[in-house]
Formats: sequence, C-alpha cells, structure tokens
Amino acid sequence: MIDLAQDRPSNTLLRLGAQPIALAAAALLLLIAGVTSIAIWRAYTGAAPESDRVVASRQLQARTAQASEQLVEKTKGLEATQQESIDQLQVVQDQLQTMKRLLAAQQADTKRLSEQVTALNESIDGLRQSFASARATEVETPSVTRRKPARRVHASARKRSGG
Repeated sequence: MIDLAQDRPSNTLLRLGAQPIALAAAALLLLIAGVTSIAIWRAYTGAAPESDRVVASRQLQARTAQASEQLVEKTKGLEATQQESIDQLQVVQDQLQTMKRLLAAQQADTKRLSEQVTALNESIDGLRQSFASARATEVETPSVTRRKPARRVHASARKRSGG
C-alpha cells in the first residue's frame, strides 16, 4: 500500500510534465487575446488611459494654480481691508484723544469759572453785609447824619458872608 500512495504523486507530476507545451500555449493564447481585446477597445473608444491621466493631471494643475491665484487675490483684498480698518481705527483714536483734551480743557474752564462765581458770590455777600451794617448804623444815628450836612451849609454860609 505504501507503494501505491507514492505512485500517485509521481504519476500526476509525469502527466503535467508531459503537457507543459500545451499549457504554455494556452496561457499564451489567453494573454494574446487579452492584449488584443484591450487594443481593440482603445481603438474603438479612441481614449488611452495614459493620455486621460495626463489630461486629468494638467487640469488638476490648472485648477490648483487658479485656486492659488484666487487665494492670493483674496489675501491681498483682506490685507487691504485690514489696512483700511487700521487706518480708520487710528483716525478714531486720534479723534478720541482730541476729544479727551477738549473735555479736559472744558472741565478746567468750568472749574475756573465755578471758582470765580464762588468768589463773586462771596464778594456780593460781603457787600450785602457791609451795606446792611451801614444801613443799620444809619438807622441808629439819623440825627448825626443830618447834622453833618447842616454844618457844612453853615460853614459855607460863613465863608460867603464874610468870614
């Protein structure tokens, strides 16, 4: 039995070894038929995958270049807009500084005028008090006030009459 098991693999190898030319010829025919069918398909459709790939690659490069140019233009536009915004902000800051200076000057003027009004009010109050005290003095001594003009009249009358 052992002898029979060993005979089978060697018979299979012998069988395959006897037909390698036919096997190679069949593989060659299949290969030629495949290549021929691909050539006929290309000729019939008029498109070659290599040229399609080249065209697709060039289109992709063109799109990439166009996209890059658009990005550059948009970036330049953004830079210009940003610069305009910066310039406008600088103008607003300058105006704000001017307004702050004007406000500080106005506040200083207001403070100075307020101090002057306070001083004037104090002066007016002082004058009112003086006037009130002068009236009070006048009311207390009305005869003294009347005598002084009378004496002056008499003195002038004396000068006129001869004296």
